[in-house]
Amino acid sequence: MGKRLVQVVGNGDASHFYNDEPRWGLKLCCNLPPFPVPDAYASCIVDFKFMKAMTEGSIICPYQWILGARPKAWMDSHAGYYMRASKQVKEFYTILPPYAKNYTDFNCGHMAVHYASWKIKADEVHLWGFDSIFDFNLRSVSDLYLQSARDNINNNRLSGNWRPIWEGLFTEFSNVKFVLHHFHDQLKIFNNGKNKPDNVILEVHRKK
Repeated sequence: MGKRLVQVVGNGDASHFYNDEPRWGLKLCCNLPPFPVPDAYASCIVDFKFMKAMTEGSIICPYQWILGARPKAWMDSHAGYYMRASKQVKEFYTILPPYAKNYTDFNCGHMAVHYASWKIKADEVHLWGFDSIFDFNLRSVSDLYLQSARDNINNNRLSGNWRPIWEGLFTEFSNVKFVLHHFHDQLKIFNNGKNKPDNVILEVHRKK
C-alpha cells in the first residue's frame, strides 16, 4: 500500500513553489488559494469574515469546503445561505487541539494540516506558503480581498499565537513526516530550529 501524501497549499508568498512541477497526493487549500488548484480535495475555512464575504457574494470559493467551528456557527445562524451552499460543504471539522487556546488562534493552515494528519491519517504532509513559520511575514493572498491588520504590532501578536500551535501540531503527530517548503531554512519555531524534531523536514527552493 502506497503512502498517504497530502499537499497543503497556503496563502503566503512562497506558495508559488508548489507550481514548479506537478504534485501528487490529496490537495487541501486554505480559504481561496493564490492560484487555481483544479484537483483540490477541499478548501479549509475557519473564520467569520470569509463566510460573510461568501454569503454576500463578494468572494466565490469554487472548491468543496471543510468548515471549522466558526463557519459552522455561521451556517447555523444563516439557514438560507446554508441551504444554497450545502452542496459545497464536504464536512464540518470542529476539533480544537489542547495546544490551541481558542478557535481564533487556530487558523485555516493549522486546521488543514491537522485535518490531513488526524482525519486523512497522512503519512507525509507538504506545506507550501506557510511563510510565518520562517519569517516575520504574515502577508497572505487573503489580504487582497479581505481587509486585515498587518502592522508590526498585530503581526507580532499573530505570529506569537500561531507559531506555538505549529510546534504542538508537529509534536502531536510525531509519526507524520512534515515537509516545509521555503526559500531558506531559518525556522522561527522550535527555538529557531535548534530543537526541530526529526519528523519536520525543510526543503529549500531557489527564490525567483
